[in-house]
This record gives sequence, structure tokens and C-alpha cells, in this order.
Amino acid sequence: MLIAVSAPLIAGNQPIACHFDGQWHFPALVDVANKIPFLSFVLNKSKPFRFAGFDAKTAVGDDESAIWPVVRYGPLETTSDGLARPSREHWLGTDEVGRDLLARLVHGAVVSVKVGVVSMGIAAVLGVLLGGAAGYFGGWTDALISRLIEVVMCFPVFFLILSIMVWIEPDINNVMVVIGLTRWTGIARYTRAEFLRLKSQDFVAAAVVSGAGPLRIMLRHLLPNAMSPLWGTIAFGMAQAVLTEAGLSWLGFGVQWPEPSWGNLLRSAFEHRGVAPAMIAGPSVAILLTVLAYNLVGDALRDATDPKRAATP
Repeated sequence: MLIAVSAPLIAGNQPIACHFDGQWHFPALVDVANKIPFLSFVLNKSKPFRFAGFDAKTAVGDDESAIWPVVRYGPLETTSDGLARPSREHWLGTDEVGRDLLARLVHGAVVSVKVGVVSMGIAAVLGVLLGGAAGYFGGWTDALISRLIEVVMCFPVFFLILSIMVWIEPDINNVMVVIGLTRWTGIARYTRAEFLRLKSQDFVAAAVVSGAGPLRIMLRHLLPNAMSPLWGTIAFGMAQAVLTEAGLSWLGFGVQWPEPSWGNLLRSAFEHRGVAPAMIAGPSVAILLTVLAYNLVGDALRDATDPKRAATP
């Protein structure tokens, strides 16, 4: 996540800070701030760095008063060195049209983190609402929601997502929504089980006696106590979302070329494996480490929130 947020500081064709035309400018730092919610409405790039046609590397050059990212290439910037091997200029080489692979790999992390967080945020909201309603109200509400969960779980999730993406525009926002709408079942089952366990506790009975309504009881008393086991499930879901997005982008239903995504980088590497076999290493290792990190976080959260595991010496 840190790499995704700080991507413009690692790889980009605009300086982190520079003294230009008698003023100090911080275009890459503004790009980082724009990735943080609410700050994008406050900070804007100063002229002329905000203009798409402005070549900062030519205008600023190697002035001593300029601090540049480690990789001085943007993810969409092309050069004349197509399918170049790894070198001091391009650490991981270039793709078929001369774009720096390390720059595209770093900015591809933005997509993976965004997909994991947003899609599982949607799934968490749906899962908590439906699972909480099933566990608290019981009866026909529980039966209806439980049958809905079973129906959704009957379908292979990836093929369900793929069949939906065939009919809509292949776009990263659509991918996040579709993943979120198909990954909520596990969260709903955990929430339902926790609400069933907690609603018989004394603090819930006390809340009912005090006149609290069902919505207040669910949001104020049950949900905070039911969230602990859900964090691990959400972390595991983020790992699955990263793999799903990579698979969809590989097939052409995710992030569209030339925008960088680990899935379409892997596809490009596979297509040129005969002439540039090193291309496949970067996105493969990035996907592996990201999924492994999410799984390790999920394991740690599950162990930290499970009383039985915590009590085991």
C-alpha cells in the first residue's frame, strides 16, 4: 500500500521538488496528495506542471535544485528502446513500445491496492448488512438471506465475474463493483454467526429494556463486538481480489491498455516471452508478494482476534 500511495515519488517524469522560473514547485508530491481522499480537492499542481504537454525533464533538466524520482519515467511515457533488456537506464527493461517496465510495475500497484480496498469495502458493507439482518431478526429474514448466500456460493466466483464483465464495459471501476458484489457471502456468514451468538447476551437485553430500537442495537452494540473475526476475512478477500483483477486484465476485461496493471503487464510479458523473457519476472513477483502479504495479514488478524488461539500457549 505504501508503494501504491508513493508511486509518483518512486517512478515519474515530474520532479519531486524543483526550483523553476524563480519559484519552488512540488508536482510529484501533489500527485501523492491527490491519491489521498479529500486532499485531491485541496491541492492542485502549479503551472506549467499541470499541463499534459509540458515536458518537465527537458524544461528543468539536471538542475541541482531539482529532486527527481528514482525512476525518471512515467508509466505511459514511451522511448525508442522497445523490448530493451534490463540496464542502468531501465532497471527491468522496456515493453514493446519502449515504456519503462519498472515505472509501469510501480504504478500498477495503485490498481491492485485500489481494487483490493474498494471491492472488499463494497463486499464488507453488503455482507455486514445482510448477515447482520439475518442473524438479528431470524425467521423468514434469516431463511431468505441464507438461501441467497447459498445460491451465490453455488457459482464459481471468477467465472461469474467473467460472465458479468462480458456484458459491461471493461473498466477498473466496473471490476471493483463486480468483485464487491460477488465476494460478500463469506463476510455475511461470519456476521450472521456473530449476531446469532451476541444477541442473547446480557448487554443486548439491557439495550432492549432501555428502549433502543433494532437499528441502534445492531449498529451500536452488536456490530462493534462482531467485527473482530471479520478483519481476517476481509484481508483474505483483498488477496483474492488482487488475483481476480490480474486474471481479468490478462483476459482483457480489466484495466485497459495502455494503463498499467499487473495483469496486462503479465499478458504483455507472456506474448513476448521468446524475445524478452525477463519481462515476466516483475509482475509475477509483485502479484506473489502482494497476495502473500495480504494472506499473512489475514492470518495475523485471525490469530489476534480469536480467543481460543490467543489462549493457546
